[in-house]
Amino acid sequence: MNKLKLTIALLAGIAVTSLTTTAFAADKEVTITGDASCAKCALHQADKCQTVVKATVTGKEVCYNLTGKEAKAFHGKICSGSTEKVTVTGTVSEKDGKQTLNATKIEEVKK
Repeated sequence: MNKLKLTIALLAGIAVTSLTTTAFAADKEVTITGDASCAKCALHQADKCQTVVKATVTGKEVCYNLTGKEAKAFHGKICSGSTEKVTVTGTVSEKDGKQTLNATKIEEVKK
């Protein structure tokens, strides 16, 4: 009986550890480089203005909807329909099947 309780406690501990590790992995900061543009003005994919970065990840084009105060501050540079090459650092999450990047740093790529 004690072995059974010990085994159950051990398995529960492993399960909690694996869930916690997965949650922290999702919060890992990443850096991507791509073309920033306005989802409404340039891409005509949204009803309101939002900064979007198109980047190529493992040979596939991915659109990241940027959030956070850095994205709002940068938006004026691309809202007129222009596109800027940028490097963005932040944490990625998925919401409603779309990739969202909470930007902590946005830098224009020098030409």
